[in-house]
Amino acid sequence: MIRILIADDNTLVRRLLRNLVEQDKDWEVCGEAIDGGEVVQRMMETHPDVIVLDFQMPVMNGLQAAKEIAKVAPEVPVLLCTAHLSMDLVGEAQRVGIQGAVSKSKSGDIVKGIKALLRHELFFCQPAEI
Repeated sequence: MIRILIADDNTLVRRLLRNLVEQDKDWEVCGEAIDGGEVVQRMMETHPDVIVLDFQMPVMNGLQAAKEIAKVAPEVPVLLCTAHLSMDLVGEAQRVGIQGAVSKSKSGDIVKGIKALLRHELFFCQPAEI
């Protein structure tokens, strides 16, 4: 069973991500976190195979949390899932070692991103043109 940790400060978004993840019979949500500090703690408790991480969260944003995760568990891939995907954010995510970034509005890309990270591939979606 593939274990996925979800971190987002919005309860509804966490529930939607959980429902999306649990559509795959081989995936399970092993934990949830509501802020950047809690995701690091939950990661150490649950030992996930992948972390789906929001960008804008209290305590630490997704980039800061990813840096902390990389210090204690560099083998755990992180998929940044944000409502505000931009080229600048994708670049920052790559610089801190995040393996993928997707828009929250594209559920298919979230699933594709998780699958890519599980194959040890990078998965960065292009931001929508404005």
